[in-house]
Amino acid sequence: MSRRNPKGRDINGIVLLDKDIGLSSNAALQKVKRLFFAKKAGHTGSLDPLASGILPICLGQATKVAQFLLDDDKRYFVRGQLGEITDTGDCEGETIKTQTFEQLSQVEVMTAARSFIGNILQVPPMYSALKKDGQPLYKLARQGIEVERPARPVTIHNIDFIGYEKGIVTLEVSCSKGTYIRSLIQDIGDKLGCGAHVIELRRTGFAHIDIGATIKFSELEALATEDFCLLDACIFPSESMLPNIKDIRLDAQQTIDIKYGRTILSEYKGEQYTLKLFDPAQQFLGIGELTPDGVIAPKRLFV
Repeated sequence: MSRRNPKGRDINGIVLLDKDIGLSSNAALQKVKRLFFAKKAGHTGSLDPLASGILPICLGQATKVAQFLLDDDKRYFVRGQLGEITDTGDCEGETIKTQTFEQLSQVEVMTAARSFIGNILQVPPMYSALKKDGQPLYKLARQGIEVERPARPVTIHNIDFIGYEKGIVTLEVSCSKGTYIRSLIQDIGDKLGCGAHVIELRRTGFAHIDIGATIKFSELEALATEDFCLLDACIFPSESMLPNIKDIRLDAQQTIDIKYGRTILSEYKGEQYTLKLFDPAQQFLGIGELTPDGVIAPKRLFV
């Protein structure tokens, strides 16, 4: 491909990747970054190598809105194996304990699974990217070190019970940010008294995004051309990925002030919330914060 700038292209927006099983989130990110020859890229909402599904890849200035995407709810398809506990909470780990599950009925399994709907406290798994004294927990786990992890509040919005057969429970889970599906399956297994681990995991929803809007890396590769036109057509504008954040259109002077990092006054008072800022020509400027006294302060700007 023609690559005039050795540092990469200044392209902005979000690619909705359907990550394949076996790839880490960072490996998937680097593959997309190279294919688009992007100068800058980042991902939101890591997926384990075991997991597939929606992984938004932010290119260029879109990396500035990644934190806002992380706050959104997620949806997952998951299959868990009852009766076996692994050191990682999934099928990539070593089995450390087996227990009988044959006595369990479908009704018992369904009741146990659905008992986790609502606001719950969840202990993050040791095999996670959370850090203890600057060290990722998974690195400590690989050294055989286990540290105390305080339980964190998460919300399970809904659990659709799809089926149970031969010790395998299949669910669709809608949940808040920060929810670990591996921990959920382990907790269901503990409640049933037999233990469990994840054998299949797929993220099927991310905020308002459905899995049908995504594209696989192999499909992106097939679109690669010298001028990048077909690839660039797969990039979504950053602002379209933030439907739950209110819009505000600034006038010419407000636009100038915001671009210089100055606060501006608005007619909206009495509330505090995040805003998407647009100039008079409807060009997306970035994210601002409205205070109750009607002041808008720049937060993450694209200019």
